[in-house]
Amino acid sequence: MLPAHAPEFFTTLRTLLGPERCITDQGLLLPWECDGLSHLRQLPIAVLLPETRAEVVEIVRLAAEHGIPLTARGAGTCLSGGATAAQGGALIAFTRMKRILEIDPVNRTARVEPGLVNVRLSEALKPLGLAYMPDPSSQTASTLGGNVAENSGGPHCIKHGNTTMSVLALEVVLADGSVIELGHARGRTEGPDLRGLFVGSEGTLGIVTSITFRLERIPPAELTLLASFADMRSACNGVSSVIAHGILPSAFEAIDDRTIAALEHAGKKSGYPSNAAAVLLLEFDGAAESVRAEADAATALLRAAGALRIEEAEDAAQRARLWKGRKGAYGAMGRLAPDLYVMDTVVPRSRLPEVLPAIGRICDELGLPLANVFHAGEGNLHPNISFDGRNPDQVRRVLEAGRRIVEVCLKAGGALSGEHGIGTEKREFMPLAFGPETIELLHGLKAVFDPGRLLNPDKVLPEPVTCGEMRPAVLRGRSA
Repeated sequence: MLPAHAPEFFTTLRTLLGPERCITDQGLLLPWECDGLSHLRQLPIAVLLPETRAEVVEIVRLAAEHGIPLTARGAGTCLSGGATAAQGGALIAFTRMKRILEIDPVNRTARVEPGLVNVRLSEALKPLGLAYMPDPSSQTASTLGGNVAENSGGPHCIKHGNTTMSVLALEVVLADGSVIELGHARGRTEGPDLRGLFVGSEGTLGIVTSITFRLERIPPAELTLLASFADMRSACNGVSSVIAHGILPSAFEAIDDRTIAALEHAGKKSGYPSNAAAVLLLEFDGAAESVRAEADAATALLRAAGALRIEEAEDAAQRARLWKGRKGAYGAMGRLAPDLYVMDTVVPRSRLPEVLPAIGRICDELGLPLANVFHAGEGNLHPNISFDGRNPDQVRRVLEAGRRIVEVCLKAGGALSGEHGIGTEKREFMPLAFGPETIELLHGLKAVFDPGRLLNPDKVLPEPVTCGEMRPAVLRGRSA
């Protein structure tokens, strides 16, 4: 049911934005009902397309006045249901706020709007010899605001860190329409790190309208290796061996045989050997001498772990082809079934050899096809389950597999998410990873920034047992 003042809300917004940027027609809203996690759907009551910070402020202010929930959305590539509207809520989509506001090559910073696609920043920086290091696999589609919301990772975050390591400052619109600046463009820290608090908060605490990033020089040398193995266990042992010996590649990815087959079926010539049960894709960057030494040492360790073959990319074209296979893996799986559940959990690297077979057994027991492509160097798993979302029984089995996989990973000492966030997908799993006191504290934190619970509600945090009682108890403290 719409709030009583919704008609007035829409009338005001149509005047502010115009009808083409205040979408309410149900047929036009259908493309916005889900994000990359296709089986979690919720039709928004409207999609709002601001072009300036001032418009964002007015949208948020009006939503607060009329009790309309708001969910910020970038490209919709989120894989945890976090970019879908709450029931009775609207989406505020940032596809028109995509400008590069400033590049400062001397201080190596860039300030951008949240709707800018990740790779567009990299393209703008390359002629200056600079790079924005986080590169999620959705880099060619995902927006930087979404990357901040999820604290996105990517193949190169093993060395260069997740998004939070590159965020210097944020401009944020709070739930009442006020605007605050968090962090500092020069990296200065004063008091609690509220910038860090907002990165990864999935739009539940405020709406980001500009981001200042730290930039790095493009490494003078890069070297890419592809190692093939007869089984995934040997590959995982090789990963642990390399890192245990103090070698830190800038990327360390694992791809299994089912993913390789999907790439070939989709006509994507990856260059991965079709007779391998698993391949590892490694990259090293830095000074030429250190890159060569690290790659040689890693090669020896991978051979000792049982690598069947190790090849080095001869030039930039071959390196690009190898990476095209890795980053095109999810798209290739679209040929296998109408829907794909891309999971995201983390386990210690040393537990990979036992956790991966356990995940395989879960999917076999439930009759679900599984493929694995993941950030092996961090133990950040991405089990990929192909299914048909039109089949209720398949959806039921997929959700059961997801629950059991999460339980296995947590039991192994892992974490709920490495980069995709919690959203609605893992919200009810939060008590498996956090005690009631921590969840209560998180509810209290949200209440400080969003007392009306209008910013991306029903995401991340499971509902408390006594919603009205729990949050004030946090704010008052816990003296018995």
